[in-house]
Amino acid sequence: MIRITGDLWLEGRPLARGLDLTCAPGTWTGILGASGVGKSTLGRIVAGLPVPARLQGTTDVAGAVTLMGQQDQLLPWASALDNVTIGARLRGQRPDRDRARALLTELGLAGLEARRPAHLSGGQRQRVALARTLIEDRPVIVLDEPFSALDAGTRAQMQDLAARHLAGRAVILITHDPLEAARLCHRAVLIGPAGSRALPLPATAPPRALDDPAVLAAQAALFATLVRPCAA
Repeated sequence: MIRITGDLWLEGRPLARGLDLTCAPGTWTGILGASGVGKSTLGRIVAGLPVPARLQGTTDVAGAVTLMGQQDQLLPWASALDNVTIGARLRGQRPDRDRARALLTELGLAGLEARRPAHLSGGQRQRVALARTLIEDRPVIVLDEPFSALDAGTRAQMQDLAARHLAGRAVILITHDPLEAARLCHRAVLIGPAGSRALPLPATAPPRALDDPAVLAAQAALFATLVRPCAA
């Protein structure tokens, strides 16, 4: 469970006001807004990472958190398998290499375990990053624009993989993509210095089909909202 309320400030100016975010286990909450309003900052706050901003309010995160960012941040000298198990090794624990291999296989990377990042495509690298996220088996996941650098087809495929493998977890999805929010999220929130508010999404359960008329309508409505100032 994730609960954040209050106002986010940076150097005496508001980044986002009126925050009221709740993400229960088994649900995805999308955070949208213009660049610079603190979306990634909120993700780092949920993950317990240092930020220059200040939240004047409350943060309640029940459970350990894993953050997956836009960049895969793979170690260039390490194999795909070693990149997946880096967390355990950094903690001085014995890595579960069998589990890592199983995850890579589930994500369509069987036979590529020994490859270094330079010899993987962008989509394959993101799958390795997703496997690295999944192997931590945390109940709370923050996805900070993890697929925005991918082409449209690979992005849709990665969205489906993430939705399937992160079922049952509380997921915060930070995104600039209205279609991504319309497909994947149970709830979406627009944040900004003038206020924050919930956004309408289809009533059906995600992940939703790309060609679902309700998804396309929601995408259009979200886009129209994003190009207007956020009203309190």
